[in-house]
Amino acid sequence: MEQIRLTQYSHGAGCGCKLSPAVLHDILNGVDRSEHFPSLLVGNDTKDDAAVMDLGDGTGIISTTDFFMPIVDDPRTFGRIAAANAISDIYAMGGTPLMAIAILGWPLGKIPESVASEVVDGGRSICSEAGIPLAGGHSIDSPEPIFGLAVTGRVQLDRLKANAQGRAGDLLYLTKPLGVGIITTAQKKGLVTADDLDAAVRSMQALNRIGESLAQEPGVHAMTDVTGFGLLGHLLEMAEGAGVGARLHAERVPVLNRSSLEAYVAHGAVPGGSNRNYASYGSRVAVPEGFHRTLFCDPQTSGGLLVAVAPAARALVEQRLREAGCPSGPIGELVELESAAATIQLH
Repeated sequence: MEQIRLTQYSHGAGCGCKLSPAVLHDILNGVDRSEHFPSLLVGNDTKDDAAVMDLGDGTGIISTTDFFMPIVDDPRTFGRIAAANAISDIYAMGGTPLMAIAILGWPLGKIPESVASEVVDGGRSICSEAGIPLAGGHSIDSPEPIFGLAVTGRVQLDRLKANAQGRAGDLLYLTKPLGVGIITTAQKKGLVTADDLDAAVRSMQALNRIGESLAQEPGVHAMTDVTGFGLLGHLLEMAEGAGVGARLHAERVPVLNRSSLEAYVAHGAVPGGSNRNYASYGSRVAVPEGFHRTLFCDPQTSGGLLVAVAPAARALVEQRLREAGCPSGPIGELVELESAAATIQLH
C-alpha cells in the first residue's frame, strides 16, 4: 500500500494554522464578555494559555484545548506532537495535568480509518508520558485531518504563573530552541536534511514538564508557551499584559541549527504564518527586516516555555533548566516601558 503523507491533506501545518493575532483580536472584540464570574481567575482578557477557575480550597482547575492539522507525515508522530502541544498549556500555567480528551476530525473516504487510529495512539502515548489518561473525546468527518486535546489540570493558586505577571528587571528564558516552523516548511519544499527534521520532531514531542518544577519558585513571575504567534508575539503578550517593555538579545536566543535555518530562509522556506504574525504586531516591535525577524515570528508548534525570572532567582532557575536539559542562558529582560519606544527592542 502506498504510504500516506498526511501533510498533503492539509492547507496549513501545526500551530501555523492558528489565526493571526490581529484576526483573533477582531473576532474576540465581537464577543459579549459582560458576564462576570468571580471564581474565574484567568479568562481570555490577558490572552493567557488556559483558563483557571478557583475551587475555593487554595487550588484551581486549569482548562485548555489545542488542535491543528498535520505538521509531519507519520500519523503516530503527528498525534504525539499535537498531544504534547496541548498539554503544554497546563505546564505553562504552573499546573499539573490530570486528564485529556481527544478532538479528531477525519476526511472519511480519503484516508483510511486505520491511519486515524495511529494518530490517536500517538496522542495516547504522550498522555501516558505525562501520567494522565486519554479519557475520551469527540470526532467528526472533516475535509482535512485534525487532531488535538482538551486538557484539564490543577494548580496550587500560590504557584499559578499567568503570562501577565512579569516585572521590569525580570530575566527572560526560553526552554526550547526556535526554528521548527522554518524546518517543517523546508520539508514541504524538499529542502530539509534528515538531521534537521529529526531534531525538530524530537523538540516538538518533548513535554514542557519543566514548567511544573519552575512554578515552585517564587522568583519565577510569569510563564507562557511559545507557539503559533512566534517568540515575538508571545513575548509581546507577556510584556503588554504586565505593562512593561522587553529587550531581546538576538544572538542569545537558542535555535535548532542556525546555518541550516539561514539557508532554508534564503531558499524561501518561510512559513506563511511568519508574515501574518509580523503584519499583526510589527508596529509594536523594533526588529529590522532579515533573518532574525523571520526566525522570531516563526510559528512554533509545541514550542518551549518563555519564563520571566527575578534576578535573585537566576542561579536556582538556571540550575533547574540545566538539570532538565533545557537551554539555560537568559535571552533578554523585561524593562520599564518608554512611551515613545516600541514594546520589544532587539539588541
